[in-house]
Amino acid sequence: MLRTAMIGLGWWGRVMVNSVKDSQDLVINRLAARNPDKHRDFEKETGIPLLDSFEAVLKDPEVDAVVICTPHSQHEDQFFAALEAGKQIFCEKPLSLTKDSAQRMVQAAADAGIVMGLGHERRFESTMEEIARLVKSGELGTELHAESNFSHNIFAAVEEDGWRGSTEEAPAAGMTGMGVHLTDLYISMFGPIKRLIAQTARRVLKLPTGDIVNVQMQFESGATAFIAAISATPYYGRFTVFGDKMWAEARDDAHPEKGGTTRLVTCGLDGVQHTKTFEPKNAVRANLEAWARAVQGKEEYRFTNEQKIQNVAVLEAIARSVKSGNWEYV
Repeated sequence: MLRTAMIGLGWWGRVMVNSVKDSQDLVINRLAARNPDKHRDFEKETGIPLLDSFEAVLKDPEVDAVVICTPHSQHEDQFFAALEAGKQIFCEKPLSLTKDSAQRMVQAAADAGIVMGLGHERRFESTMEEIARLVKSGELGTELHAESNFSHNIFAAVEEDGWRGSTEEAPAAGMTGMGVHLTDLYISMFGPIKRLIAQTARRVLKLPTGDIVNVQMQFESGATAFIAAISATPYYGRFTVFGDKMWAEARDDAHPEKGGTTRLVTCGLDGVQHTKTFEPKNAVRANLEAWARAVQGKEEYRFTNEQKIQNVAVLEAIARSVKSGNWEYV
């Protein structure tokens, strides 16, 4: 059992804590937040001790690992502090905001021999696992194009001066909150992204970073893709891939946090569409538990170091393209 501290108790930090109740692979046994007094209610609710600081967590001999769920720009410093303290590390996405930073973190984890977990839980959703299988097996044929949209209005309640809407912490509107999940899925299925062009817009929300982002991209293989993420609309989730032998499309009934069924529609060369429905799955729990088992040497973690770095490089290129208005190489 991996004894783990949750660092950061905003909306998502609390979701992560609750996701692993009664897990047989890890236990959240400590909490920490920048302003502890704001989270005494959660300490009381969960019965998990809330320490006064991140530093106190690192000194605690009852903590084997930390989950970093803090503003993105803090990840690297907190990662190295935890590494120096001898802790295992899981970091929320995006891992960092620049390729150079991600490379430093990934290399340091490799040198220390630890398994660095990463908060891209959408790889663990049933529909995404099945699409990945279709791609890997060759049933899809040659990959041609992909289109996806991950949108919701959860951030509509974010304060205008909050970190989730700032241009420094969240460049390119919903990319850091939503879009990086899609690019991670693309990279895991289709390989590295070569170049891209992106645009943002601010239509409803007053967040400085905007409430719409969309990106066109080309993979090194020559295949193409498109993504969109909107931060001011009811939940919408779609992920479609096209090959010369088959296309496959996943549709969600609700935000993954809320559960709900997901549907996968496939169509082969015979033109007949087939639909399969998957029951709700707690992908956040699945990711955290897979990481914990990997830390304990029970299985391989499904993220490669190259993928961890590349997705941050893609995010950085998107931020550059939003400013330049041009195609940018990753």
